Amino acid sequence: MLCGVDEAGRGPVIGPMVVAAVMVADDGQLRSMKVRDSKQLSPERREDLAIRISEIAEVRVEVVRPEEIDANTDGHLNRFEAEVFARLIEMLRAEDVFVDACDVNERRFAGMIMRHLSYRPRLVCEHKADSSYPVVSAASIIAKTRRDAIIRQIEAEVGRPIGTGYAHDKVTIAFLENWIKEKGCLPPYARRSWATAKRAYSAAKTTKLSDWDE
Repeated sequence: MLCGVDEAGRGPVIGPMVVAAVMVADDGQLRSMKVRDSKQLSPERREDLAIRISEIAEVRVEVVRPEEIDANTDGHLNRFEAEVFARLIEMLRAEDVFVDACDVNERRFAGMIMRHLSYRPRLVCEHKADSSYPVVSAASIIAKTRRDAIIRQIEAEVGRPIGTGYAHDKVTIAFLENWIKEKGCLPPYARRSWATAKRAYSAAKTTKLSDWDE
């Protein structure tokens, strides 16, 4: 059995990180679907493929909430991510496991994962594995589709656009800054330990104090 693992939402200031694992007997059907790195696909194509992947593969997904990330990373997101990857791999227990490495050192990240496993799979841990191995591409698609759906749910709950949740997104930053100005606190689903959130909160507080200056 082959298993691929990847994540979506590792770096944003708002929203969860979603990790997905996909297991198949062989990757022939995935190849025929022309699965690719989820970032290279339109949202509509991703959603269609996610349904088809779930029909032919065993799929496991873990949604890691912002407060879990804040509580567990302590400046070491790679270690925490490796633990989550390992939890899904442990559930499926495939003989061959392919992982998209988030650490600059592929070997080090593989070691982090193996330390949390109770069995010894053949583990391939590479950068851009979601472009090289169909089973990792499939995991990437599942993770990205689930995270996008959660972002839409968050927008419905807060009643305003939040963008992608990433710091480079002007809609996200505007949402963050406006919420702090209006409510005096960071919005729900924000990663409070992230530098972007801290800067936005500090800037809003500084602005409020300057309102009293003559």
